[in-house]
Amino acid sequence: MNRAMRRAAPLALASATALLLAGCAGGSEPEATKTPEAAACMDVKAGELSDGVKVEGEFAGTPTATFTTPLEADELERTIAIEGDGEETAAGDPMNVVVTAFSGTSGETLFSQPTTISVGDEQVFESFLAGIDCVPVGSRTVTIAPASTLYGDTGNETIGVAAGETVVIVVDVVEVQEPLTPGEWTENVPEVKFGAEGEAPTVTLPDTEPSTELQMKVLEEGDGAEVKAGDSVTVQYQGTSWTTGEIFDQSYGGNAATFATDGVIQGFGAALVGQKVGTKLIVTIPPEYAYGTDAAAHELGGQTLVFLVEIEGTEAAS
Repeated sequence: MNRAMRRAAPLALASATALLLAGCAGGSEPEATKTPEAAACMDVKAGELSDGVKVEGEFAGTPTATFTTPLEADELERTIAIEGDGEETAAGDPMNVVVTAFSGTSGETLFSQPTTISVGDEQVFESFLAGIDCVPVGSRTVTIAPASTLYGDTGNETIGVAAGETVVIVVDVVEVQEPLTPGEWTENVPEVKFGAEGEAPTVTLPDTEPSTELQMKVLEEGDGAEVKAGDSVTVQYQGTSWTTGEIFDQSYGGNAATFATDGVIQGFGAALVGQKVGTKLIVTIPPEYAYGTDAAAHELGGQTLVFLVEIEGTEAAS
């Protein structure tokens, strides 16, 4: 996934959250805008620009947005396009959302992906937080994000945001995230062969349909520290698409990767939490816990992914 939010996650593991974090723009890092006190609602109101964006598409799917371009803004605006009927979001709530961003200059989609954002998370740009702040669950919001609240004078080359460009952000606030736990993977588990030190392992997928559930098999249990939710974890990994049978990314052959468990796709992070350093595991991740079910929204969208992982270290979140 294109990285514009979270710094440390490898490209093929990063959730959309990695695009939302302050300090992850392409080039030099802009100063993160301070968010309000965690318990207070953000002071962001609807305006002529946010009210003027027409959003279509199924809720929790991949929406389209129509607005007059080029759109330029000086202040943050937010309109609730669809008001949900659930409880109002509160500080600290981990929200499962679908975030879609559009170029204010061209109107084209920059990215669209399901992810999880915690309400009031100070690491996240306020322009993304605005979409989930103090709104009923089930809502769809439209936020107009001027450059000063997002990627500033640097822009974000990774996702195609130019320096000083305004971005239109649509967020579907789906639900409060419940802890995700992989099931035990006992049938149609790929064959794994580890090579000599420095060599990449070989994962051979069976000639069957992939599981529709998140499942994991521990190949070798470690005896080190246990990975906690939010920890910064160092791993060697190899990712294979069950759809294509091809490796799409891996750390083998290079340096181990380090990232937070909540900064990667949901299924990958869930497989690590509760495991010990030294563990080797393999996990199969259906699209809804990876890059979503829409093949057009991401190059790995709609695909079941298999990750072989060796956990080398873990460090508590600061």
